Amino acid sequence: MPRPDAFLYFSQIIHLITPQFRPMRDFKNFRLESRRSRRSPLLRLLVGGAILIAAGVGLLLWQVSGGQPAPAPAPAPAPAPSAPQPDSNIQKKPSRQITLPLKLPDLGDESSSTTLPAPPPTAKPRRSEQPAAQPSTTTRTKSIVTQAPALDRESLSWSNHTIRSGDTLSSIFSEQALSPTLLHRIVNSSKTAKQLTHIKPGETLRIGRDSSNAFRSLILDHDRINSLIIEIEGDSFSARTDTKQVERRTTHRSATIQDSLYLSAKQAGLPESVIMELANIFGWDIDFALEIRSGDHFSVIWEEEFLNGDKLRDGAILAAEFVNQGRRYRALRYTDESGHSDYFTPEGRSMRKAFLRAPVDFRRISSRFTRARWHPVLGKKRPHRGVDYSAKIGTPIKAAGDGKIIHRGRKGGYGRTVIIQHGQRYTTLYAHLSRYNKKAKSGSRVKQGQIIGYVGKSGLATGPHLHYEFRVNGVHRNPLTVKLPAAQPIAKKYRADFEMKSLDLLAQLETLSRTMLADAN
Repeated sequence: MPRPDAFLYFSQIIHLITPQFRPMRDFKNFRLESRRSRRSPLLRLLVGGAILIAAGVGLLLWQVSGGQPAPAPAPAPAPAPSAPQPDSNIQKKPSRQITLPLKLPDLGDESSSTTLPAPPPTAKPRRSEQPAAQPSTTTRTKSIVTQAPALDRESLSWSNHTIRSGDTLSSIFSEQALSPTLLHRIVNSSKTAKQLTHIKPGETLRIGRDSSNAFRSLILDHDRINSLIIEIEGDSFSARTDTKQVERRTTHRSATIQDSLYLSAKQAGLPESVIMELANIFGWDIDFALEIRSGDHFSVIWEEEFLNGDKLRDGAILAAEFVNQGRRYRALRYTDESGHSDYFTPEGRSMRKAFLRAPVDFRRISSRFTRARWHPVLGKKRPHRGVDYSAKIGTPIKAAGDGKIIHRGRKGGYGRTVIIQHGQRYTTLYAHLSRYNKKAKSGSRVKQGQIIGYVGKSGLATGPHLHYEFRVNGVHRNPLTVKLPAAQPIAKKYRADFEMKSLDLLAQLETLSRTMLADAN
């Protein structure tokens, strides 16, 4: 709001009182005049009085006028509003005004000027017409994702392919009229999807298509429980593994041996897989081919696995007891926090030994360890520093213990032979093989129970069998009687947990044993 021009009133009043005094348009001149007047006291008195009177009259006139300011010069006409500026990140420049002198035809020769607004900028384009390029700025927004509906597998048509020996993914996709490009995209879509490359005979590959016969899903069933599922999601693929929930139930059986372990166990209702596992658990201490007697008895507690109420398979043995020639053996299964499972005695000693007592499943022992034996091929007596296990040609031969293969090849009358070094003290020899396991190469390391070759009759042999030798510090020992070093006992940090979990299993074994003895009497 403009200030009231009181000095205008003041100058007009002074001019009325003293005509020689010029109006106060220039205040500097007024101050100069007042300085000059100081030389005359009378003049100074008159001027001072006039100033006071003028001030009073000016104030009175100001109050009478209602405090309204003196009329101010008319402002210049405002420029016409400019058009909206385009929405961009470029800094806006102030609009310029252009002043042009114009000759108005109806005013004769008088010149006039008018103010015109700057030319309006180009009109702002609509959003749909704006270029796709966006400013190079980072904007954080809350994304809203609309999840695609889950794939309805029941609406798809499925074709199943059982994996056979020699099958490849390429051949299967070709058979299903699916392109190699699709296979490449699926396999390389994720690390999980790469598992598809490890197909095995017996697995089932299911391919799902929609109503237009377009590929939509692929399922690789490893078994009835575990599957690999790959589905299309937009322009990519999702891959995941699926494990069905299995119900585990505990069951048990007890039996007394009449003829053989296998026949007596089958008559008692033990599945074949449980019988074989029972022999493996106690095979470190009992020779089931030579030491089993009529009247020996056993009890077994194992798991059965069910899916949707149907039995899938027999699970692991949880606890077992075997009484052989009056000597009692007990084994308890324990799984540590890392998921490793093994069998231990109630005292925590491992049921495993550092070596297998027999490295092959044999029919009979055809020749034992002796210092003098009549050699059927050479026709003379000579030491037989090993044990001959008679078995069919092609029967797998297992490494008796962990070690390193130091020889694989022909060795004189031994024929095809494998020798394994177990630490510093022990070596084992396997002779008369028909062929080797391709993975068991000279210099490679093997684990106990790993297949290293197959029974044959190479070298000086009259029939198929395995000749097995066991050496301690280079000296031959009888494989059937040598004292085998034990494996590591249960770790100290798991001992308390093992004892707590073993209590219930031991109580069940005790109950089964008493019940069986009571029935026998």
